[in-house]
Amino acid sequence: MSTNRELKELVKEKYGEIALQSKEQNETSCCGSTCGCSTVDFSVMAEDYTALSGYVADADLALGCGLPTEFAQMQPGNTVVDLGSGAGNDAFIARSIVGESGRVIGIDMTEPMLEKANANVKKLGFTNVEFRLGDIENMPVENNIADVVVSNCVMNLVPDKQKAFSETFRILKPGGHFSISDIVLKGELPEEVKNAAVLYAGCISGAQQMDEYLNTIKEAGFVNITVQKEREITIPNEIMITYLTLDQLREFKKAKVGIYSINVYADKP
Repeated sequence: MSTNRELKELVKEKYGEIALQSKEQNETSCCGSTCGCSTVDFSVMAEDYTALSGYVADADLALGCGLPTEFAQMQPGNTVVDLGSGAGNDAFIARSIVGESGRVIGIDMTEPMLEKANANVKKLGFTNVEFRLGDIENMPVENNIADVVVSNCVMNLVPDKQKAFSETFRILKPGGHFSISDIVLKGELPEEVKNAAVLYAGCISGAQQMDEYLNTIKEAGFVNITVQKEREITIPNEIMITYLTLDQLREFKKAKVGIYSINVYADKP
């Protein structure tokens, strides 16, 4: 597998390409949905946002694996930070809940995504939503600012997840909480899949074991850690056969390795 720096550059490159496409293009192209495919897209990971209050079609690139804002228990007047905010999809949903008296800050390390998000916020005329260029392992946000942190299918893309959750802890107010959608594993992926950089960008190779993921959150200082939702993801054989022989694919299926989208909640004491 590549170094942490190389992985970050890979993610920036792939998601920069996606930022230049529409949701429809992302869903039908080989750089679709979660941006890791080789012959078909991974749209099976995404969930439908269109019925949620505050939905902005131009901000929805079908990149997530859950609906973290649905579980985030945001209140009017809250300050919300969205990690890996992309074109602004979750940030605008959050803004519809926190209202004019609240504040939403999106953080993303991909400049084309930031440009798209800023174009959306300008078009909408929101004065309490902003997007900042930055790394989740070293967030450009002051201490104890957020009532709520949300993130959608991003932590698995971060090489140093312990640092990312420690940073999440830092920016939350005491008594604040997060609600994060992400991809986790139950069982070991084949080495050929683990070492496929393109599947790292596709939210698979960088995923932790479920227990390890929840322990990483605990070690960052969080309490009341709860899995709010769990959904198994089936990766099409057409993708897996790109990295595995037919016999290896059969063994992978027989091993019943689980790839899951989860929504996890935790409090900062």
